[in-house]
Amino acid sequence: MKAMIFAAGMGTRLKPLTDTLPKALVPVGGKPLLYHVIENLKAAGFSEFVINVHHFAQQIKDYVRENNFFEANISFSDETDMLRETGGGIRHAAVLLNDGEPFLIHNVDILSNLDVAEFYAAHCRSVGACGPDSHEQPLATLLVSDRKTERYLLFDAEDNLVAWINLKTGEVKSPFAELRREPSGVSGEMPEGRQENFDHEAFLNEYGLRKFAFAGIHVLSPEVFRLMGDKPDKFSIITFYLSYCHKYKIKAHIVENLKLVDVGKLDSLHLAEQMVAEL
Repeated sequence: MKAMIFAAGMGTRLKPLTDTLPKALVPVGGKPLLYHVIENLKAAGFSEFVINVHHFAQQIKDYVRENNFFEANISFSDETDMLRETGGGIRHAAVLLNDGEPFLIHNVDILSNLDVAEFYAAHCRSVGACGPDSHEQPLATLLVSDRKTERYLLFDAEDNLVAWINLKTGEVKSPFAELRREPSGVSGEMPEGRQENFDHEAFLNEYGLRKFAFAGIHVLSPEVFRLMGDKPDKFSIITFYLSYCHKYKIKAHIVENLKLVDVGKLDSLHLAEQMVAEL
């Protein structure tokens, strides 16, 4: 099984630590974030890894080599020329990832108690349960949680992605016209029946939707590479999902008692230390 680890980010919210080292090598519990992610994925049965690199790329490469490539098959997708964002990063690594099988994407700054093997298997079971029509098979399965944030993905009653919402501005992005909404203060005629004072809970109830935060771990089907063919060098994977969720199934994966730490800010490091100690 193949997994790609997103490790190219600048880690600006972890300054001053990331002034001298990449986010992937920020230590938690005496070991770099990258160590924890690789070892967790290896324990789940993954043996082939692609790591994208940009910020202090050579430090990451040297660390992996010094650790004997963690006794796994590890390749690097070099983005030192430019950061391609999440979607562009996946497409840039296509030659390393695309073997015709589903593959996992894991942010390097996410630590969790997720049963990754079961998560991957759940996507594969969904593919197997569908007919040969690729539009019926899930294009991707996204780990989500109910943690508090300002931006959420919206899913229908069957756990299919339909939209993205910013609670602060009231903006809703969706390929479904009836769900779309401009952010507060943006000029333009509102669709009939819309209220300028946006009540997002009423909106969710009206359309039977649930909101979840994306957890930075997802399984993608190889079909994505064909669909990414005409995309620019830089694009967000969430934008990509929103552009195809009316044609393909993009599923939410919800785990009870999920514990997850996004090590994106300095004040999250103590939570990450606790997570590593528990795991």
